[in-house]
Amino acid sequence: MALTASRALVRQTERWFVRRGVPFMIEDYDFRRHVLPRMLPFLAFVSVTSLLWLVRQWADQAYWWWVLAGTLAVGVAVWTGLTAFGRRLPRFSRRTAGAILVCYAVMPLVVPALEFLISKSNSSPDVGVGERIGAHSTTFAGAVAAFLGIFAVLFAAAWLATSYGVVPLIRRGLRHAVHDMRNSVRIQGRALPTLLFVTLFFFFTGELWQAMDRLPWARVWAVVLLFAAVTVLATATRLRDEIGRVEQDLHPARLSKDCRRTPLAELPMEEIVPDGALRPVALTGQQVGNLLLMLATRQLVQATVVGVGLFTFFLTLGLLVVLPETAEQWIGAEPQTSAVLFGVPLALVRNALLLAAFGSMYFAITSMSDTEHRRQFFAPILDEVERTLAVRAVYLAVRDIVLPRTTPDLTAKPAATPDAKPDPDAKPHSNAKPGPPRQPASPEAVSDVRSDL
Repeated sequence: MALTASRALVRQTERWFVRRGVPFMIEDYDFRRHVLPRMLPFLAFVSVTSLLWLVRQWADQAYWWWVLAGTLAVGVAVWTGLTAFGRRLPRFSRRTAGAILVCYAVMPLVVPALEFLISKSNSSPDVGVGERIGAHSTTFAGAVAAFLGIFAVLFAAAWLATSYGVVPLIRRGLRHAVHDMRNSVRIQGRALPTLLFVTLFFFFTGELWQAMDRLPWARVWAVVLLFAAVTVLATATRLRDEIGRVEQDLHPARLSKDCRRTPLAELPMEEIVPDGALRPVALTGQQVGNLLLMLATRQLVQATVVGVGLFTFFLTLGLLVVLPETAEQWIGAEPQTSAVLFGVPLALVRNALLLAAFGSMYFAITSMSDTEHRRQFFAPILDEVERTLAVRAVYLAVRDIVLPRTTPDLTAKPAATPDAKPDPDAKPHSNAKPGPPRQPASPEAVSDVRSDL
């Protein structure tokens, strides 16, 4: 295997992990070398667009909109350019990373300071100097505190989202949602009969209609979020057990199959796996959490697609079966209607939404336990985990080939054993091949490899 090709494969496979939303599969994954380069576009966008705070100074002038549009355009251009740069996964030195963090930390002080200077220069001369300084100092302190809090929250959110690959997971989740919606007939045809058997009875309950007619929308969405939280909790608990039972078949044939459409597809697996199979490598807690997030996202997408089908079904059923007189009798008063929804009773909309959320939660849980649902809906999700672990095993094998053979210890001297005799009981390695003696690598080659990896 060519050395340059191996280095390229390592970097390309790391980018593949990032695009799949599992960046923690990268070996020696850390903040400075892997997270900060991908956070840089967002941090630069926040820093540039924070200058919009100063646009308030020209709020009454004609060119206010031009300043606003120009600032946003610059921010978007910076984000786009740095995103293209970050896709190459550059690795910053300590000095570069420190400079980036210092620049970001200074911006919450620079923007209020500029506002303080502009406000001070634009103050009316009729106001006393002491009053102007006191008022501006109070405003400056409050603005600094607000900016520090906002920048800290945005940095923490960007760090979490980037570390765990939330944006690629959302992107993949949307693609899965489009795919599932195209196959919605098949999915709904398999899931709806069981879900309707569980939820249809509650739809004709008068007490539920009364509650939904009086319940504000904020509380309705709070109930939906509660069902989603239960779904995530149950899914995470079950998936943690499933990951421990995932079969890692790391034989060459299986590895070749799983590595298709990846940067490792062209590798000769027989040379990567000289002993017949690779050994599974234990996962860290953060790697397990990254896989759980990937699986939970996929599970929630399927549940959402099923929930949309349930909502449509109950809304249609209510329009066909529940007459206005029946709804008034169940509610005890004339039902509220919505002009946006063409006079549809709000109780019907909220009822359908609540049952759809409950049915989605039930579907997500039963798809992991029921044998038939597990085969149809959950097994393909576990296949993604098995493929990710197989690609990771090959990636680690390639990385182990690159690093030890190209970074020898130049300071070590071979022990002088002129009288050494061969061991008569020693057996040659089955994979050993005769060849010319290995020459020590030059310091320039070692330095190049270390800087590249």
